[in-house]
Amino acid sequence: MAGDGIISAAAAEPDAAMDRDPARVDAAGPPLAPTQDHASVDKAPASTPPDYSDHEKADAGTAGRGSTESTGSFARRLGPVYRYRRPLTHLFLFCLFTGWWIASLLLHRDDKNWVVPFLLWLAIVLRLFFYHVSIKYVSVPIHWVWQHTAIVLCDAIPPRFRTLSGAALAIAAVLAGSFGSEESEDNTRANRAVSLFGLAFILFCFYLTSAARSRINWRTVIVGMLSQYVVGLFVLRTQVGYDIFKFIADRAGDLLGFARDGVAFLTSKDVSVLPMFFFGVVPSIIFFISLVQVLYHIGFLQWFVEKFATFVFWALGVSGAEAVVAAATPFIGQGESAMLVRPFVPHMTKAEIHQIMTCGFATISGSVLVGYIGLGLNAEALVSSCIMSIPASLAISKLRYPETEETLTAGRVVVPGGDEDKAENALHAFANGAWLGIKIGGTIIASLLCILAFVGLINGLLTWWGHYLNINDPELTLQTILSYVFYPVSFLLGVPRNGDLFKVSRLIAEKVITNEYNAFTMLASPEFAGMSARSQLIATYALCGFGNIGSLGLQIAILTQLAPTRGGDVSRLALSALMSGVMSTLTSATVAGLVVTTQISNFTAKKSG
Repeated sequence: MAGDGIISAAAAEPDAAMDRDPARVDAAGPPLAPTQDHASVDKAPASTPPDYSDHEKADAGTAGRGSTESTGSFARRLGPVYRYRRPLTHLFLFCLFTGWWIASLLLHRDDKNWVVPFLLWLAIVLRLFFYHVSIKYVSVPIHWVWQHTAIVLCDAIPPRFRTLSGAALAIAAVLAGSFGSEESEDNTRANRAVSLFGLAFILFCFYLTSAARSRINWRTVIVGMLSQYVVGLFVLRTQVGYDIFKFIADRAGDLLGFARDGVAFLTSKDVSVLPMFFFGVVPSIIFFISLVQVLYHIGFLQWFVEKFATFVFWALGVSGAEAVVAAATPFIGQGESAMLVRPFVPHMTKAEIHQIMTCGFATISGSVLVGYIGLGLNAEALVSSCIMSIPASLAISKLRYPETEETLTAGRVVVPGGDEDKAENALHAFANGAWLGIKIGGTIIASLLCILAFVGLINGLLTWWGHYLNINDPELTLQTILSYVFYPVSFLLGVPRNGDLFKVSRLIAEKVITNEYNAFTMLASPEFAGMSARSQLIATYALCGFGNIGSLGLQIAILTQLAPTRGGDVSRLALSALMSGVMSTLTSATVAGLVVTTQISNFTAKKSG
């Protein structure tokens, strides 16, 4: 709650679901039906019934999947060999990946990075290990240490000072991380100070315009912004973080190549390498959605989103539905992530609707990301920005529109299951995904066509009107007007004052008026190649989001279809959510300006080479 702050979050116990055996997690019962009243909620069988009276409670509830059938059960799908020979199967997988890891160390100890293979091996081994050993043997000691360290420290601070103490701790960490490193090129401490001031100014503006300042949950705000900073620090300041995100970005880029194989078969090899949205991005989207459907069918996506959402829920103190959407948005997009919690959408509070829309505007999906990497942009910045903007969107949305109502998913994380387009096997799921990808790709194409045509109409009228006032260079357009509006914003992001300010503001304006693809295309053009490395990096982070007019209409349409009775609330909150999403993306750019040192030099050298 707002009075407890970040330090009071230490009183939160780890999620009970994490202490359970994995088999029992997979067998979790169906989710709470949205039509149930809160009285029936309190009667849900549990050893200690959770209190759902306040969605900001730090105690995490039960994490489960919304299907009586175990959607994540690999044993059911892989047949009797797996069910009855699971120990042998796990032993074989352990030996296989251990041998691969050792061989990679011996064969490529000098020419390849060892961190990523080790982390992959460790993740697989831990997953196999906890199939046979309860995770409580790890979580209970961690919980005991937490109770006897963080909780003791928290209890020593008077409740009225906990929020202030948490904020002071976060500010101290940001200051130490930002100004404790050496200066390089135009990454001077003066430019970092501007970025820090810009971040503080954005948060202060949202506090002033908050719909209910007295109800702000400062724990969500402080932890959200600190999480964004830590991710940025990890990626742009440490070599390990840079290597991990570079590996993820490279693998995302590989997906683009696989989609091009299909385009080359349907057209020609020359057409498949054309830098065009229709041939370069849309096929990647369709292919990625097909893969997502397969991952959803075998239960991996639900399992991953559930674990990630449980962490977001416990750390930031948001409702279960908000945590699920926030966890899924960077992977499956703004519309699809809302569909994960579609049974709850008609019953969401206004703050929850505002939040899930803000998440959608703040970042881009993995399906679109692989297309943008093909433009030759900083792939590591794109991947890290997708993650950084999520906790920032939670923080800024809760500043702009705090929760004032009781939520249905307070105190619990649920990933509802759905029977629509249920696949019989992985091949069927892949085919369903291809068809869904065609529909989504067609929707994107039609939306872009209509939005860009409408923007062209408005710009044509403005240009005609401006000619009579001798406004010819540049011509009077929506982008021109917004470029001057975003000029001070570019300064607050920490862009060097060397002629790049207006260029960055033009890019942001293009992204908001049309879409981020047009802005990224401009950034990759020779006209903007002369910008400093710092300006290019900040611009890449600032553009990495779906916050534009076209996405505004797309989100309104999707949420209105999911909950026709809430169409009025969605439309009223849409503009506020768009503004919050755009500024969430821009805060990632300010963080990049705070922590970047030498990584931009690496990217510049790679690009020039």
